[in-house]
Amino acid sequence: MAPLPLLIAGPTGAGKSARALEAAAKGGVIVNADASQTYSGWRILTARPPAEEEARAPHRLYGHVDPSVRHSVGDWLREAVSVLAEARAAGLRPIFVGGTGLCFEALTRGLAAIPEPPQEVRDAVEAELAAEGLTALAARLARHDPETAAGTDLRNPRRVARALEVLRATGRGLATWRRETGPPLVSEAERVVILPERAALYARLDARFDGMLEAGALDEARAMLARGLDPSLPAMKAVGAPELFAHLRGEIGLEEAADRAKQATRNYAKRQMTWIRNRMADWKRA
Repeated sequence: MAPLPLLIAGPTGAGKSARALEAAAKGGVIVNADASQTYSGWRILTARPPAEEEARAPHRLYGHVDPSVRHSVGDWLREAVSVLAEARAAGLRPIFVGGTGLCFEALTRGLAAIPEPPQEVRDAVEAELAAEGLTALAARLARHDPETAAGTDLRNPRRVARALEVLRATGRGLATWRRETGPPLVSEAERVVILPERAALYARLDARFDGMLEAGALDEARAMLARGLDPSLPAMKAVGAPELFAHLRGEIGLEEAADRAKQATRNYAKRQMTWIRNRMADWKRA
């Protein structure tokens, strides 16, 4: 009988990659479930596994998407279908590892076929977010689509913007679309969550960002900025990227950029841990 897939979730910096490598040594393929790590050009800044780790076990869906592309959870799920088939044919255990809760939800609960909002709708919502702020947009979502708002992290600008985009483009809220979700790709699996103590995690993340700068994260940001890509693209909003871009544009010093990026990383980890505790309460704690 084929081994059950292993799902390893946790906030950034929790040690998920090490746990995945340990499991893969027994015959497995590691599958990325982190949205930022799908993009090429961001190996260092997104803490994507280094080349020497990728050489120790098969890795899939890492760095395979150009930053100019808006890669969605739906795109990732369709790619996961092929990866699962490949793993099963080779007799390898699929090991999904990442911090993007929506990827795990799509994998284990299914995903509704939500039409992608037109670019003009995304641009309009993005402009409103920049001009009015997150609080105003969250209130707007709660007023026009209270059902979706109730299930959305209203502190996360990307989640709020996405909900408004879908509502305006389709006339239906995300909650309505999700009720039409098809069967999950993975129904049975071993599910593990790594939740470090918060203070220790934050200290580790601060030290990790210093290491990223030493390893060349600023060069990655410089190369990305030189491409002249739309700043609203998901790849351009990788955690820490906006702060490094601001430094490269001469708006702030490197020390301030690093401090802001560290704070952004801690905030991101906090949101991830909240999501995990709310949505993955029945997962095994590592």
